[in-house]
Amino acid sequence: FRTGQGTKLAGATGDAHVALEADGVDASTGLAWSVVVKGAAAAVKGTEQILDTAALYLFPWQAGRKDTFVRITPGTITGRRFKVTTPMTWWTQLSGAAKAAPE
Repeated sequence: FRTGQGTKLAGATGDAHVALEADGVDASTGLAWSVVVKGAAAAVKGTEQILDTAALYLFPWQAGRKDTFVRITPGTITGRRFKVTTPMTWWTQLSGAAKAAPE
């Protein structure tokens, strides 16, 4: 993944292990998936490795400078697929109740 310089990058690439979760849903089929990778993170270094990583088209969703690539060496990978339930599954008589205005 891509990120910017700062304390979060320093914390993620230190001695601590990290976890990264990715989720997705196919709206046409209603099937969703979730994957969690746990392992050690390290900043990608070296011109050749950075160019190889840049070719993966890892674009951040948030604006701002994100010029550091981080690689996670997985210790464990878990995941699941599931069918998305309809919103009516969670409907109660309070679902239509008036809500207070935001503060």
